[in-house]
Amino acid sequence: MELKDYMQQVGRNARAASQATARATTAAKNTALLAMAQAVRERRSELLAANAADLAAARADGLDAAMLDRLGLSEKGIEAMAQGLEQVAALPDPVGEISDLKRRPSGIQVGKMRVPIGVVGIIYEARPNVTADAAALCLKSGNAAILRGGKEALRSNQAIAACVRAGLVAAGLPETAIQVIETSDRTAVGLLVTMPEYVDVIVPRGGKSLIERISQEARVPVIKHLDGNCHVYIDDAADAAMALAIVENAKTQRYGTCNTAESLLVARAVAATQLPAIAAMLAAKGVEIRGCAETQALVPTAKAASDEDYYTEFLAPIISVKVVADLDAAIAHINHYSSHHTEVIVTENYSHALRFLREVDSASVMVNASTRFADGFEYGLGAEIGISTDKFHARGPVGLEGLTSQKWIVLGNGEVRA
Repeated sequence: MELKDYMQQVGRNARAASQATARATTAAKNTALLAMAQAVRERRSELLAANAADLAAARADGLDAAMLDRLGLSEKGIEAMAQGLEQVAALPDPVGEISDLKRRPSGIQVGKMRVPIGVVGIIYEARPNVTADAAALCLKSGNAAILRGGKEALRSNQAIAACVRAGLVAAGLPETAIQVIETSDRTAVGLLVTMPEYVDVIVPRGGKSLIERISQEARVPVIKHLDGNCHVYIDDAADAAMALAIVENAKTQRYGTCNTAESLLVARAVAATQLPAIAAMLAAKGVEIRGCAETQALVPTAKAASDEDYYTEFLAPIISVKVVADLDAAIAHINHYSSHHTEVIVTENYSHALRFLREVDSASVMVNASTRFADGFEYGLGAEIGISTDKFHARGPVGLEGLTSQKWIVLGNGEVRA
């Protein structure tokens, strides 16, 4: 079959299946998710073998360490995937939820009902666990899904897709409710994002170049974030031990994630007392510091930071550092340089914390916590389909509610308008 014909068939299948998923009961959806989790555990050896083949091919192709880290599946990772499916099954079903019901003077009641979006297209790179997460969230929110993973994870994704289909069949739902594209041809992406007759929204997860391409080519609404230049600001009222622990976790727990801290700001009043200890910790972890002149004066090993460094999502053991005058300067710097993903203030000053929460224009804003918490699981969403730095239709980690819409409903008792 020609690729265009194949993608059209996938689209038609998804649109038809979306009617079944939209009306599926919570019990049926949960049965499917629990059966998927069981299949993932039972087929653990198949998943590991498929992933080992993907990793070997990726190494041969010269993929970088960050990409290999995201691509790998371990026994622990497979169990986490199964548990993720079970956790989504345990979440409340948002479909059909009625809110804001109010009686009007005319006698009618007006409110909103939460409904599925329809068909969700998801384009992602590397992480094969996204296949299971996306399947779970799309199904539980009543949507059909078309999933297109990267060529580097083709074998892993198809092995997981078999588990997903097994779960759908066990619940009596159409296998085509969740389809994983079977080709690595990049043309499939261009076709998927230009099928508004079949696809209602696109969610890209991957590198900046992928997301920029999709944003430019799409004829379908896109939920996206381009990069994760996340900041930690150490306020002049910060607890030094807390600041050190937060920076260590935010920057060094993992380097290749979008919620890893890439920029550190330190209030001038505490820079001399706190920055050297933080720099020593980072150096011991092998992190390269690129800093302003004041940073270099306090940390002789720091390299000079360029303006571009303050915009950069490194996804590597590199961090940009700047000494700033105060809270106002920190907020101004973040709003100018950040990618509006996740920002943190470390402070014991209540009014400073509130100002930071109100005035920093990012999808997640935190007080005294690591940026690494900017994650759907940590936010109680069970899993996430991605992070949105847009302001419409969803912002921050996108879970079940982010994959639904609301429509107005009116309940009457024979009322007519005068």
